Amino acid sequence: MRIARFTTGDSPRYGILEDGSTDLVVLKGDPLFMPVATTGERVALDDVRLLSPVIPRSKVVGVGRNYAEHAAEMGSDVPDEPILFLKPNTSVTGPDDPIVVPGYAQEVDHEAELAVVVSRMAKNVSAEQALDHVFGYTVANDVTARAAQRSDTTWTRGKAFDTSCPTGPFLALDLDVSDVAVRAWVDGELRQDGRTSQMVRGVPELVAYVSTIFTLLPGDIILTGTPAGVGPVRPGQRVEVEVEGIGRFGNNVVKR
Repeated sequence: MRIARFTTGDSPRYGILEDGSTDLVVLKGDPLFMPVATTGERVALDDVRLLSPVIPRSKVVGVGRNYAEHAAEMGSDVPDEPILFLKPNTSVTGPDDPIVVPGYAQEVDHEAELAVVVSRMAKNVSAEQALDHVFGYTVANDVTARAAQRSDTTWTRGKAFDTSCPTGPFLALDLDVSDVAVRAWVDGELRQDGRTSQMVRGVPELVAYVSTIFTLLPGDIILTGTPAGVGPVRPGQRVEVEVEGIGRFGNNVVKR
Protein backbone atom coordinates (compact mmCIF):
# COMPACT_ATOMS: atom_id res chain seq x y z
CA MET A 1 0.00 0.00 0.00
CA ARG A 2 1.20 3.52 -0.85
CA ILE A 3 -0.17 6.64 0.80
CA ALA A 4 0.04 10.18 -0.55
CA ARG A 5 -0.27 13.47 1.26
CA PHE A 6 -1.72 15.96 -1.18
CA THR A 7 -3.68 19.13 -1.76
CA THR A 8 -6.18 20.25 -4.36
CA GLY A 9 -5.88 23.85 -3.21
CA ASP A 10 -7.34 23.33 0.23
CA SER A 11 -5.90 21.82 3.42
CA PRO A 12 -3.59 18.81 3.08
CA ARG A 13 -5.32 15.45 2.85
CA TYR A 14 -4.23 11.84 2.58
CA GLY A 15 -5.10 9.18 0.05
CA ILE A 16 -4.27 5.60 -0.89
CA LEU A 17 -2.77 4.90 -4.31
CA GLU A 18 -3.77 1.38 -5.25
CA ASP A 19 -1.55 -0.65 -7.56
CA GLY A 20 -2.31 0.13 -11.18
CA SER A 21 -4.64 3.00 -10.32
CA THR A 22 -4.38 6.66 -11.34
CA ASP A 23 -6.79 7.76 -8.60
CA LEU A 24 -6.27 8.44 -4.92
CA VAL A 25 -8.78 6.99 -2.47
CA VAL A 26 -9.20 9.79 0.07
CA LEU A 27 -8.66 8.94 3.74
CA LYS A 28 -10.20 10.31 6.91
CA GLY A 29 -7.51 12.20 8.80
CA ASP A 30 -3.83 11.38 9.18
CA PRO A 31 -3.22 7.61 8.93
CA LEU A 32 -0.17 7.93 11.15
CA PHE A 33 -2.38 8.85 14.10
CA MET A 34 -5.69 7.14 13.37
CA PRO A 35 -6.90 3.90 11.77
CA VAL A 36 -6.94 3.88 7.98
CA ALA A 37 -10.50 4.64 6.87
CA THR A 38 -11.73 6.01 3.55
CA THR A 39 -14.22 8.81 2.91
CA GLY A 40 -15.56 7.23 -0.27
CA GLU A 41 -14.15 10.07 -2.38
CA ARG A 42 -11.65 9.50 -5.19
CA VAL A 43 -9.49 12.15 -6.85
CA ALA A 44 -7.34 11.82 -9.94
CA LEU A 45 -3.62 11.80 -9.23
CA ASP A 46 -3.13 14.26 -12.10
CA ASP A 47 -5.42 16.77 -10.35
CA VAL A 48 -3.51 17.01 -7.07
CA ARG A 49 -0.26 18.51 -5.87
CA LEU A 50 1.75 15.97 -3.92
CA LEU A 51 3.24 17.12 -0.62
CA SER A 52 5.88 15.63 1.60
CA PRO A 53 4.27 12.40 2.90
CA VAL A 54 5.01 13.42 6.48
CA ILE A 55 6.15 16.56 8.31
CA PRO A 56 8.00 15.40 11.43
CA ARG A 57 6.67 16.91 14.62
CA SER A 58 10.04 16.28 16.22
CA LYS A 59 13.08 15.52 14.07
CA VAL A 60 14.84 14.06 11.07
CA VAL A 61 17.78 11.84 12.02
CA GLY A 62 20.46 11.41 9.36
CA VAL A 63 22.97 8.58 9.16
CA GLY A 64 26.34 9.28 7.58
CA ARG A 65 28.60 6.88 5.68
CA ASN A 66 26.26 3.89 5.76
CA TYR A 67 27.39 2.71 2.32
CA ALA A 68 31.04 1.66 2.12
CA GLU A 69 31.55 2.99 -1.42
CA HIS A 70 30.14 6.37 -0.45
CA ALA A 71 32.43 6.52 2.58
CA ALA A 72 35.35 5.77 0.25
CA GLU A 73 34.41 8.52 -2.22
CA MET A 74 34.33 10.94 0.72
CA GLY A 75 37.85 9.82 1.67
CA SER A 76 36.65 8.11 4.85
CA ASP A 77 36.47 4.66 6.34
CA VAL A 78 33.25 2.99 7.43
CA PRO A 79 32.72 4.15 11.04
CA ASP A 80 32.69 1.67 13.90
CA GLU A 81 29.35 3.10 15.01
CA PRO A 82 26.77 5.01 12.95
CA ILE A 83 27.42 8.71 12.47
CA LEU A 84 24.25 10.63 13.28
CA PHE A 85 23.15 14.19 12.62
CA LEU A 86 19.86 16.09 12.87
CA LYS A 87 17.80 18.09 10.43
CA PRO A 88 14.94 20.29 11.69
CA ASN A 89 11.43 19.79 10.39
CA THR A 90 11.82 23.07 8.47
CA SER A 91 14.29 21.26 6.22
CA VAL A 92 11.52 18.98 4.95
CA THR A 93 9.93 19.94 1.65
CA GLY A 94 7.85 18.15 -0.91
CA PRO A 95 8.27 16.55 -4.30
CA ASP A 96 8.63 19.21 -7.01
CA ASP A 97 9.20 22.01 -4.49
CA PRO A 98 12.40 23.99 -5.15
CA ILE A 99 15.66 23.28 -3.36
CA VAL A 100 16.96 26.69 -2.30
CA VAL A 101 20.75 26.93 -2.15
CA PRO A 102 21.63 28.80 1.07
CA GLY A 103 23.35 32.16 0.85
CA TYR A 104 26.69 30.78 2.06
CA ALA A 105 26.89 28.17 -0.73
CA GLN A 106 27.18 28.23 -4.51
CA GLU A 107 26.02 24.66 -5.03
CA VAL A 108 24.74 21.66 -3.08
CA ASP A 109 25.22 17.91 -3.35
CA HIS A 110 22.45 15.40 -3.98
CA GLU A 111 22.18 12.31 -1.75
CA ALA A 112 19.36 9.90 -2.66
CA GLU A 113 18.19 7.90 0.35
CA LEU A 114 15.63 5.48 1.68
CA ALA A 115 13.79 7.19 4.55
CA VAL A 116 12.12 5.41 7.47
CA VAL A 117 9.01 6.91 9.08
CA VAL A 118 8.47 6.04 12.75
CA SER A 119 5.00 4.88 13.82
CA ARG A 120 5.17 5.01 17.62
CA MET A 121 7.48 6.02 20.42
CA ALA A 122 10.67 4.02 20.56
CA LYS A 123 13.37 4.11 23.21
CA ASN A 124 16.09 1.48 23.62
CA VAL A 125 14.34 -0.99 21.33
CA SER A 126 16.18 -4.04 20.03
CA ALA A 127 16.81 -4.74 16.36
CA GLU A 128 14.27 -7.54 16.64
CA GLN A 129 11.64 -5.05 17.89
CA ALA A 130 12.59 -2.22 15.55
CA LEU A 131 10.24 -2.89 12.65
CA ASP A 132 7.30 -2.85 15.07
CA HIS A 133 7.99 0.88 15.36
CA VAL A 134 8.18 1.58 11.61
CA PHE A 135 5.10 3.01 9.90
CA GLY A 136 6.52 2.95 6.39
CA TYR A 137 9.16 4.17 3.97
CA THR A 138 9.57 7.11 1.65
CA VAL A 139 12.22 8.64 -0.60
CA ALA A 140 14.46 11.49 0.51
CA ASN A 141 17.22 13.67 -0.86
CA ASP A 142 19.66 14.57 1.92
CA VAL A 143 20.74 17.78 0.20
CA THR A 144 24.12 18.88 1.50
CA ALA A 145 26.12 22.11 1.31
CA ARG A 146 29.36 20.17 1.07
CA ALA A 147 31.80 23.06 1.46
CA ALA A 148 30.14 24.14 4.72
CA GLN A 149 29.98 20.56 5.96
CA ARG A 150 33.72 20.19 5.41
CA SER A 151 34.77 23.57 6.77
CA ASP A 152 32.66 23.69 9.93
CA THR A 153 33.19 21.85 13.20
CA THR A 154 29.61 20.55 13.06
CA TRP A 155 27.45 19.57 10.09
CA THR A 156 24.63 22.01 10.91
CA ARG A 157 25.15 24.52 8.08
CA GLY A 158 25.93 21.69 5.69
CA LYS A 159 22.90 19.55 6.42
CA ALA A 160 20.15 21.48 8.23
CA PHE A 161 19.22 24.45 6.04
CA ASP A 162 15.67 25.02 4.82
CA THR A 163 14.61 22.76 1.89
CA SER A 164 17.55 20.40 2.50
CA CYS A 165 15.30 17.36 2.90
CA PRO A 166 12.87 16.87 0.01
CA THR A 167 10.74 13.76 0.57
CA GLY A 168 8.10 11.96 -1.44
CA PRO A 169 6.30 11.09 -3.55
CA PHE A 170 4.52 8.42 -1.49
CA LEU A 171 4.74 6.51 1.77
CA ALA A 172 4.98 2.73 1.27
CA LEU A 173 3.63 0.74 4.19
CA ASP A 174 4.27 -2.92 3.40
CA LEU A 175 7.54 -2.91 1.48
CA ASP A 176 10.52 -5.21 1.91
CA VAL A 177 13.37 -2.70 1.74
CA SER A 178 16.22 -5.15 2.27
CA ASP A 179 17.29 -4.99 -1.40
CA VAL A 180 15.74 -2.16 -3.40
CA ALA A 181 17.37 0.28 -5.81
CA VAL A 182 18.27 3.83 -4.71
CA ARG A 183 18.97 6.22 -7.60
CA ALA A 184 19.54 9.87 -8.44
CA TRP A 185 19.62 11.80 -11.71
CA VAL A 186 20.78 15.33 -12.51
CA ASP A 187 19.20 16.83 -15.63
CA GLY A 188 18.31 13.31 -16.72
CA GLU A 189 21.81 11.86 -16.26
CA LEU A 190 22.02 8.92 -13.84
CA ARG A 191 24.42 9.82 -11.01
CA GLN A 192 23.62 7.34 -8.22
CA ASP A 193 22.58 3.72 -8.66
CA GLY A 194 22.90 1.64 -5.49
CA ARG A 195 20.89 -0.91 -3.56
CA THR A 196 19.85 -0.99 0.07
CA SER A 197 21.51 -4.41 0.39
CA GLN A 198 24.80 -2.46 0.22
CA MET A 199 24.06 -0.60 3.45
CA VAL A 200 26.56 -1.23 6.22
CA ARG A 201 23.71 -1.35 8.73
CA GLY A 202 20.15 -2.21 7.75
CA VAL A 203 16.93 -0.61 8.90
CA PRO A 204 16.38 -2.71 12.06
CA GLU A 205 19.90 -2.04 13.33
CA LEU A 206 19.66 1.68 12.56
CA VAL A 207 16.29 2.13 14.27
CA ALA A 208 17.56 0.26 17.32
CA TYR A 209 20.78 2.28 17.49
CA VAL A 210 19.10 5.65 17.02
CA SER A 211 16.59 4.78 19.77
CA THR A 212 19.44 4.41 22.27
CA ILE A 213 20.29 8.09 21.74
CA PHE A 214 17.01 9.82 20.93
CA THR A 215 13.49 8.95 21.91
CA LEU A 216 11.86 8.38 18.54
CA LEU A 217 8.36 9.82 18.18
CA PRO A 218 5.58 9.17 15.68
CA GLY A 219 6.37 10.88 12.39
CA ASP A 220 10.11 11.10 12.98
CA ILE A 221 12.17 10.34 9.89
CA ILE A 222 15.42 8.37 9.78
CA LEU A 223 17.56 8.85 6.67
CA THR A 224 19.45 5.60 6.10
CA GLY A 225 22.46 6.88 4.16
CA THR A 226 23.29 7.33 0.50
CA PRO A 227 25.07 5.13 -2.05
CA ALA A 228 28.12 6.23 -4.03
CA GLY A 229 27.86 8.79 -6.79
CA VAL A 230 26.99 11.95 -4.87
CA GLY A 231 27.88 15.18 -6.57
CA PRO A 232 27.01 18.83 -7.03
CA VAL A 233 23.84 20.36 -8.40
CA ARG A 234 23.72 24.04 -9.20
CA PRO A 235 20.99 26.65 -9.59
CA GLY A 236 19.12 26.00 -12.82
CA GLN A 237 19.54 22.23 -12.65
CA ARG A 238 17.00 19.58 -11.69
CA VAL A 239 17.70 16.59 -9.45
CA GLU A 240 15.50 13.50 -9.25
CA VAL A 241 15.65 10.70 -6.69
CA GLU A 242 14.00 7.30 -6.56
CA VAL A 243 13.64 4.26 -4.36
CA GLU A 244 12.35 1.16 -6.09
CA GLY A 245 8.84 0.25 -4.97
CA ILE A 246 8.08 3.72 -3.58
CA GLY A 247 8.45 6.20 -6.42
CA ARG A 248 10.48 8.95 -8.03
CA PHE A 249 10.32 12.74 -7.72
CA GLY A 250 12.36 15.76 -8.74
CA ASN A 251 13.20 19.25 -7.52
CA ASN A 252 14.56 22.28 -9.32
CA VAL A 253 17.58 23.93 -7.69
CA VAL A 254 17.34 27.69 -7.24
CA LYS A 255 19.30 30.52 -5.64
CA ARG A 256 17.46 33.40 -3.96
